[in-house]
Amino acid sequence: MQDSVKPDGITPSQTVGPFFKYGLTPTGEYAWNDAFTNSTLTPDVTGDRVRIEGRVFDGDGVAVPDCMLEIWQADAQGRFADPQDKRALPNASFRGFARCGTDKDGNYSFETIKPGVVPDPAGKPQAPHILLAVFGRGMLRHLYTRIYFSDEAGNAADPVLALVPADRRATLTAIREAGKPVYRLDLQLQGDNETVFFDV
Repeated sequence: MQDSVKPDGITPSQTVGPFFKYGLTPTGEYAWNDAFTNSTLTPDVTGDRVRIEGRVFDGDGVAVPDCMLEIWQADAQGRFADPQDKRALPNASFRGFARCGTDKDGNYSFETIKPGVVPDPAGKPQAPHILLAVFGRGMLRHLYTRIYFSDEAGNAADPVLALVPADRRATLTAIREAGKPVYRLDLQLQGDNETVFFDV
C-alpha cells in the first residue's frame, strides 16, 4: 500500500455547503439563539441608521436560497472595533459585524449604521463602505466585495473603487430608495453582470 502524501502549505477552504443554515444562520428556526444576527446596532451606537437589502443570484440568474453573507464595517466616525485601530471608540459596544442567510427567494438584509470615512494604508480617505463576504454551496472559497452608497460624493475619489472599471462600479453601489434610509444591492455570483469580487 502506498504511503499517503500530506500536502505542503495552505490547503483550500472547504465549501460551506447548505449545512451552515442549521449551524450559523438558524434565524429562530432551531432551539438556540443566533450567535450573530443581521444587525450591528447596539444601544450606544451613533450615526444614521440604514437598512441594506437585496437578492443573491447564481450565474443563470436563479435566486440562491441558502447563501450566507457577513459584513464588517467601521462606525459612523470611521473607526473599527479592532485592536489594530488605535483610535478612540466613541461607540464602545459597536462591533461592526453581522451575519445573515438568504431566504427561499434569495433575499438578504442588514440593519446597521452608515459607516464613516476611513483611511487606506497610505492614509488616503476612502468613501464610506462596508466589507462583505459571501459564502455558498459549491464555492471552495468565499468571495469578498464591498458595498458603497449611491449618495456619497466621496465615491468619485475612492482609491479602491477607482481600480474597478467604470462600467462595473454599479455592481458595488447600493442604491438608496427615495425618501427611505434603505439601500438596495443585488449580488450576481457569476455571469455577464457578475458582482466585482476582490482577490484578497
